[in-house]
Amino acid sequence: MRRAPACRLATVLFALSALVPFTLTVPSAQAGPPTTAVITADPPDDCPPDGLDPALVARLDEAIEKTRQVAGVPGVTVGLWLPGRGSYVRSTGVADKATGAPMTPDLNMRIGSETKTFTVTALLELVDDGLIGLDDPISAYLDGVPDGEHITIRQLAEMRSGLFSYTADPDFVNALLSDPTRPFTPEELLAYGFRHPNVFAPGARFQYSNTNTVLLGLVVEKLGRMPLADFVHKRVTGPARLHHTLFPRGAEFPEPHAHGYTDQTLSGDVADATDWNPSWGWAAGAMISDLHDLRRWAKVVATGTLLSPATQAEREKFVPVPGFDGAGYGLGLFRTHGWVGHNGSLPGYESVTMYLPEQDATMVILLNTDILHEGNEPSTLFAEAITSIVTPDNVYQLPAEG
Repeated sequence: MRRAPACRLATVLFALSALVPFTLTVPSAQAGPPTTAVITADPPDDCPPDGLDPALVARLDEAIEKTRQVAGVPGVTVGLWLPGRGSYVRSTGVADKATGAPMTPDLNMRIGSETKTFTVTALLELVDDGLIGLDDPISAYLDGVPDGEHITIRQLAEMRSGLFSYTADPDFVNALLSDPTRPFTPEELLAYGFRHPNVFAPGARFQYSNTNTVLLGLVVEKLGRMPLADFVHKRVTGPARLHHTLFPRGAEFPEPHAHGYTDQTLSGDVADATDWNPSWGWAAGAMISDLHDLRRWAKVVATGTLLSPATQAEREKFVPVPGFDGAGYGLGLFRTHGWVGHNGSLPGYESVTMYLPEQDATMVILLNTDILHEGNEPSTLFAEAITSIVTPDNVYQLPAEG
């Protein structure tokens, strides 16, 4: 799903506008006791590493390297876990073009819009706590949202609110690319979106908007009574035992990590975006993780381990997305041809983390560029090539948005 990540930035530039007011209402609900389950064991390896048939391994090696070369990707790591068949972990290319340091499976990576799966999981835990209802209007929790009395929490989570995405605002793009290390507050981000008319009436159709998830992050902060990063750690990554998954407060990036390369610059030249401040993505795209944690998270989020069965059932009401044959979007989660999960993209990095319930299979792809190849996300090219080989009846396909 193109820019289902924290959104590819337009490069049309205009003058910076004044920020519109945005205020929070005073919370009336008291936070109840956490209901989060704690995961106590690593997902088992059903077979030894590289247990796949050697001929299949050779096909995967060839397809991944060919895709990397054709798409011009500096480095990529792929993990596949196929119970009853084998597992496959490979890194190829470089993590740092300046030094030639190789890509390796242990590197920390920025995961872009995969952050949405964590933010919405946190929100749904509050639903399980009885602090919020999916069909409540956002105006019950936050002031200043255009048509907020008619936009529900559910519509925000399923990308059907009609709110303009701040990442499509030319002044925001100019502000970010003029100084990619600057911090943004959630209120500043929303102001860029709220200056535009709503795109359609609430619930009328699907349109991916990072504004939606930033609003949900503020709701989590308000009802959880702590910063979003702390709540996600306490109620999501901690119980899921994701020890290398971080919601950064600024531009921090734990070592070891890969350098990331982007052409989303004012000049259009390729730049090293490793130390760009991801606060501009916040609840929609700021997080960091690694292969091991994302392998675990793929099944946790797809099966609802941290949520009640009823709430997970609501999450899995995938709404068809026009123009995306075989794909649907749920609550901070998408499904494509049987695979359930999310992708991620922000300047310098892309990722795919997916789980295939009918085969108990997991796929994680991490790469250190977001530069498109012939209009396609490179992460999608890898996912299509890989699934065409290992799950030909369930090929990952997400056409690029216009």
